Amino acid sequence: MTRSYLPGILAMAAIVVASNILVQFLFGNWLTWGAFTYPLAFLVNDVMNRVYGPAAARRVVWVGFGVGVACSLIGTQIIGEFGPLVTLRIALGSGIAFLTAQMLNIFVFDRLREGRWWRAPLGSTLIGSAVDTALFFSIAFSASLSVIAPGDDVSWAGEILPMLGFGPELPLWVSLAVADWGVKLSLALLALVPFRLIVRKLTQPVA
Repeated sequence: MTRSYLPGILAMAAIVVASNILVQFLFGNWLTWGAFTYPLAFLVNDVMNRVYGPAAARRVVWVGFGVGVACSLIGTQIIGEFGPLVTLRIALGSGIAFLTAQMLNIFVFDRLREGRWWRAPLGSTLIGSAVDTALFFSIAFSASLSVIAPGDDVSWAGEILPMLGFGPELPLWVSLAVADWGVKLSLALLALVPFRLIVRKLTQPVA
């Protein structure tokens, strides 16, 4: 494991741990605090890809995946008011969504690498975050996938409500997914500034 990108590994691990903790705390009606930290994983991924290449980025993603699995296993053993903090469906959705979206992010970034500096991080993050949101919320909460873990009670997520409080009537989990994706889109744009600054810092010649 190369020492030069150890900070990227530590950053990814810290983001995954923080997101798993903060997802337990609500922010308004449709979000958790974890929605604001998790998208930073795409920033770390993109920086690693730009500076060290796709192979290094994949190593960082695998570390993040391993940390996420460990967090999920711990969460299944913590009993909250409504049962385990992490159900089997949530654990599967989280792991599958993270690994698929982050690896897709690396693939898209690499294909856009030679374009203008902002195209690769923005394009890869927009696509990766959309896939991440769709996979996680559908696996974790969609009634059509209840066969994954029939014992998990996620009926609360299927309550029919106006989307985001004012749109068409849809299952609650759809509102949660749309709000989550909106945060990811916003942060994808904001992250272009630190991406540019961090990459410039890491790639500038040593005096």
